[in-house]
Amino acid sequence: MDFQITRKTESSGTKDGTYDREAEIKEFDESKSGVKGLVDSGVKKVPRMFHCGQQLVARAKNTFGDSKLSVPIIDLGGQHKETVTKIRSACREWGFFQVINHGIPVSVLDEMINGIRRFHEQDTEVRKQFYGRDNKKKFVYYSNTSLYKDKFANWRDTVGFSMAPDIPKPAELPHVCRYGV
Repeated sequence: MDFQITRKTESSGTKDGTYDREAEIKEFDESKSGVKGLVDSGVKKVPRMFHCGQQLVARAKNTFGDSKLSVPIIDLGGQHKETVTKIRSACREWGFFQVINHGIPVSVLDEMINGIRRFHEQDTEVRKQFYGRDNKKKFVYYSNTSLYKDKFANWRDTVGFSMAPDIPKPAELPHVCRYGV
């Protein structure tokens, strides 16, 4: 597999003004290989589109320092009204939360993680079949939700399953992500 963005990133510098971020992002996204594809290709240097700069790192250190931040925990075994209030607060203040007492067996959660792992461990050509940004599909694989909007890309790939309003048919999911594989 040939990742030209690796060569462009390594040879382009800010001094000569030749860096074309839009082209690098487009080429990366059109490769449909994601971050895992970069790793599999043997990339030796993180492409520039992923560089966030020292200002952002310094700002994060100043904002969070050595604090002991903890993710909000929502107990679904509690009172309905109180639970809804806690979810609303966590969404507004944090954007995410952890759920406990949801009734999903640990074995099911472990199998979900194993399915995601199996998906990412597949050959790049197999993963490419699922790559896209069409949120109408029951299963999506892509790198960075706002790849074309943010100032820098995150070093991650994402898989998403749409379970509502209707659960996906097995044929709509990659074989390695189906329960009981």
